[in-house]
Amino acid sequence: MHDDRTESLRAAERRLQAAQLDSDIEVLDELIDDAGRFTGPDGTLHSKQDDLHAHRSGRQVLSRVEEEELQVLATAHTGVTWFLGTLEGTVDGRPLAARMRYTRTWIRGRAGWRIIAAQATFVADGLREGLPGGLPGAGGAQGG
Repeated sequence: MHDDRTESLRAAERRLQAAQLDSDIEVLDELIDDAGRFTGPDGTLHSKQDDLHAHRSGRQVLSRVEEEELQVLATAHTGVTWFLGTLEGTVDGRPLAARMRYTRTWIRGRAGWRIIAAQATFVADGLREGLPGGLPGAGGAQGG
């Protein structure tokens, strides 16, 4: 059974996916906690500002974010989402097309759900094109 916390976190995750696709800095800023840290697929650590800059500068442009699976766990103040899906676009001008798993840890406060930590992993059977190394963030192909 899905409760209100689970459904509100699921909605926040899907809102994040839409913001990734649109490079919507305002929504990404709202959904990522200022203290947020993200581990990219290459193991590098990035901040919220790194992620926002990648979208703002056009360094990262997504043309497809397709959810294949979304699992959600929510408690009163903490939640985790596990996204599995396909991302396509460009990073540093190079094409990216990959099946990815994102694990995002969320905290819930007065402003709603915000990402505090995220990890991105390339799913080996889904790697198709140029795999950029230094991908940051919760808000895109870069990490989160």
